Amino acid sequence: MSTEQLNALLVDDEPSFRRALRTSLVASGFAIEEAPCGEEAVAILAQRSFDLVLLDINMPGIGGVETCREVRSLSPRVGIVMVTVRDTENDMVKALEAGADDYITKPVRFRELVARLRAVSRRLHVEDALESSVLRVGDLELDMNRRLLYRDGEFVHLTPTEFHLLAHLMRHQGNLVTHGQLLRSIWGPEYGTELDYLRSYVKALRKKIEENPSQPKYILTEPWVGYRLCDPSAVEYRAVQAD
Repeated sequence: MSTEQLNALLVDDEPSFRRALRTSLVASGFAIEEAPCGEEAVAILAQRSFDLVLLDINMPGIGGVETCREVRSLSPRVGIVMVTVRDTENDMVKALEAGADDYITKPVRFRELVARLRAVSRRLHVEDALESSVLRVGDLELDMNRRLLYRDGEFVHLTPTEFHLLAHLMRHQGNLVTHGQLLRSIWGPEYGTELDYLRSYVKALRKKIEENPSQPKYILTEPWVGYRLCDPSAVEYRAVQAD
């Protein structure tokens, strides 16, 4: 992935938190601009573009979820990470369904935040991935034209549904995808709550791509929310695992 500097808008109503996070992120190579509320963030984004938005979910005014929805409408390709003290399933799903790519809870573990930002920044290159005839993550190589999967050079048979499920996760490598997003993307808009159905396919897919399906390294579960496909050899993956 490119090492170019990423421009991020930090949206939080706590000045001390913004200052601390800005200092750390700038030291890590990010260009940071701040907004104290959702309304100001939307106004800024209407005038210029950013690569990433770090957005607090619990703010006065229009609030984080509605801000996220407006930001996504203004900037379809911006990466959005929600930063919040809330960690309930309902809050997370609301934020992700509003257009967020990922979330992280306070107190923020800085290495994990940087890892999340680097992963979400891949969203900026999703169109390139879609145009590519081959998707690669770790030892996995998915040939989109011939609809074939190779794991460490060995052919792996996939059913059509398994192929589409894996392709969707690989296109969003490193990013959290909710149960509802997966169900609607793979099976259609009438789906969204059939979790046992989705879990059965994930279980079958893990048996084919994981060395140890009971301890997966590619398809990771985000409890009650969704799944995240990671590259086990990636630096940011190891950073998150170390925390």
